[in-house]
Amino acid sequence: MEIVGTLPAFLGAVLLIAASPGPAMALIVRRAALRGLRGAVPTVLGVEAGLFVWALLAGAGLAALVAASEVAYLVLRITGAAVLLYLGGRALLGVWRERRTGVLPADVTAPGETPRHGWWTAFGEGVVVQLANPKLAVFMVAFYPQFVPVTGSPFAATMVLATLQVTVEIGLYLGLAAGVARAGEWFRRPRIRRRLEAVSGTVLVALGLRVAASGR
Repeated sequence: MEIVGTLPAFLGAVLLIAASPGPAMALIVRRAALRGLRGAVPTVLGVEAGLFVWALLAGAGLAALVAASEVAYLVLRITGAAVLLYLGGRALLGVWRERRTGVLPADVTAPGETPRHGWWTAFGEGVVVQLANPKLAVFMVAFYPQFVPVTGSPFAATMVLATLQVTVEIGLYLGLAAGVARAGEWFRRPRIRRRLEAVSGTVLVALGLRVAASGR
């Protein structure tokens, strides 16, 4: 019953965290703008799957080891930066190629047209962006214990909280994707789409550089 008393504060904090801009939100907005709501679903699910894995690791005590290990933290930081730089660089390269050759990037299809390999690619991007984020390991170690009851199983309590967070964030991110997808026709106009790709690519590259340069 102790965990019930902490839920209002926990859910309030989750709402604030989910609304904060970051790599996950940038991916979701870009995907929804280019592929519609249906195309953004795998990205949202991938992002939340990555979050839930970190929650599992936090509940098992492994996230604390990662956060405390200089080597593990450095490896994750470099990996996370590389992933963001790759995704941002790919978007910028797509804009450059389209302007030069007139060939549309592979990401640009009609709304709802998500081939199976494209579904898993989008899901995988969401998972990797979360798992390669060292700040998320530190966050889990610092955030969840504040709401885990002293009595009972810390792992079970962490899983309950993680399930709630994932559920809330899926709802919020799908709502965001739906809002962006409504303006999909406008976003998919060639000039607007190229600008969106340039902006989203620049944001991802900037986030990658920030991750690479940041400490704990």
